[in-house]
Amino acid sequence: MVQILGLILVSFFIVSILLVPFINILYRIKFQRQDQKTRDIFEVRTPIFDKLHGHKIGTPVGGGILIISVLTVLYLLIMNLAPILGIETTSVYPYKKEIQILIFTFLSFGALGLYDDLRKTFGFKKSRFLGLRFRYKFLIQWVLALIISWMLYSTLGIDIVNVRFFDIIDLGAFYIPFAAFVIVSFTNAVNISDGLDGLAPGLLLISLIGFLVISASILDTTLAVFIGLLIGALIAFLYFNIWPARIWLGDVGALSFGATLAVCGLLLGKPLALPIIGGMFVVEVASSLVQLLSKKFRGKKVFEVAPIHLYLQYAGWEESKIVFRFWLAQTIFVVFGLWLSFF
Repeated sequence: MVQILGLILVSFFIVSILLVPFINILYRIKFQRQDQKTRDIFEVRTPIFDKLHGHKIGTPVGGGILIISVLTVLYLLIMNLAPILGIETTSVYPYKKEIQILIFTFLSFGALGLYDDLRKTFGFKKSRFLGLRFRYKFLIQWVLALIISWMLYSTLGIDIVNVRFFDIIDLGAFYIPFAAFVIVSFTNAVNISDGLDGLAPGLLLISLIGFLVISASILDTTLAVFIGLLIGALIAFLYFNIWPARIWLGDVGALSFGATLAVCGLLLGKPLALPIIGGMFVVEVASSLVQLLSKKFRGKKVFEVAPIHLYLQYAGWEESKIVFRFWLAQTIFVVFGLWLSFF
């Protein structure tokens, strides 16, 4: 655990040093939020969102690019030099396979998010080749999630769900669609939550601390090293992302980190603890889903605007007040999830 704490500091200092010049590069190439003319998944304009967030136009959106790049290099380097660094590579599963799954998840969903950021930032929406609508992006998420779930099932042999207070449920091959659903759900939950300064990265940081405690307790250093590095990077990123944000994760970060959070939960054998440890992400995506389904099938809204953080902002709450209280709620969710995990 001492080495993991040291790696958190290493990741924090490296990302901290690189962030300022990286932000300047994003400004130089104009990789920024453009005119606010947003639409929901049904291609309907969202004027309330545009009004509340119009002042954020011009903020760089590629923060996830730096974190993914730095962490991938750092993680692979550290795992290859683990014996020299005095890190014992203990793992619940074959550690090389675990590394492959983590890196594939991290990079594949990051690539999908980067494409979406480029499309929105540089005006590729009308291009026949580059015009990726939500339904196709959602389909690609499922394809990637099914590939990852198959890797978890076939290469690591994971096919059970441990239900606290009940029993271990053997899902067999049905574990693949189950795991894919978990991955896609959290991918979109984190993406939806990345709407206020510091909100999604802060919630991610708190959830990952919970998973770091669990991974350390079962001596899965392969996963603990990765989580530790991501925690350090997010702490550095949050310094520039809290209100008023100088940089955003972008879809490249939100999609990648959401999918990775889900895979961490699956690798730890805690898929049912995941919605508790990531509780505020569940609240966010649930409020958005209820709104969309109501508009689709009832023709009217449940909330004036969704997700819930946007509704609270519309109701007059200050942005920082919403963020800090969501962080506090997430902390309680994590404590509750850890209590259930160790009970």
